[in-house]
Amino acid sequence: MNIVVTGASRGIGAEIVKILARHKGNKIVAISRSGDGLRKLLNECQKNVPEVKIVTCEFDLSQIEFYPFLLQKIEGLFLHCDILINNAGKLYNKPIEKIEPADFDEVFNVNVKSVFFLTKLLIPMLPNGAHIVNIGSIGGLQGSKKYPGLSAYSSSKAAVAVLTESMAEEFEERGISVNCLALGATQTEMFEKAFPGMKAPQSANQMAQYIVDFAFNGHKFMNGKIIPVSIAVP
Repeated sequence: MNIVVTGASRGIGAEIVKILARHKGNKIVAISRSGDGLRKLLNECQKNVPEVKIVTCEFDLSQIEFYPFLLQKIEGLFLHCDILINNAGKLYNKPIEKIEPADFDEVFNVNVKSVFFLTKLLIPMLPNGAHIVNIGSIGGLQGSKKYPGLSAYSSSKAAVAVLTESMAEEFEERGISVNCLALGATQTEMFEKAFPGMKAPQSANQMAQYIVDFAFNGHKFMNGKIIPVSIAVP
């Protein structure tokens, strides 16, 4: 399988790449802003599977104007993409009165605009049977419990949910499936930033295993769905 993963240098994204790298038939493009994190990830993957086919891309997904350069990097590894996992995320834990316009824009640029424009960029590379998995949040579901300080993050993930439904409708005739996993509490740096001092019931590796399995198999059973993946609140 040919797979693109964003937000790949740490947390769930890094664990997704590690799991994918164990299978010799996979070719992986791992994208993140953190060059140091990507180098650490690549070294670990190569240590476990020396012949792993993985390209790391140090790239800021909020810089939409430079996406053609990102496409060149991806096309250097493969010419079609079977699975796209839009995992990159940005969170500020601030009350509404302290959120600056730049903060709000950064959250939406990473959490929403990158999903839209990276998917748009890769449309010519997505064959019939491809699966796009957008990583959302329980906090982005209408009617779910909301938490102080996470207004920008939660509203951005709500946008991802609706964007997923819209993409699925547009791509249905092409045979491209699009689903959104609305993740609950998972022990990552982002979770610790959102809920200082709290312990999540799932590790990043456990959640990554679920996401990888869903990316390979979920589109056989569903399309355009927003699936809650949570056993606890938050």
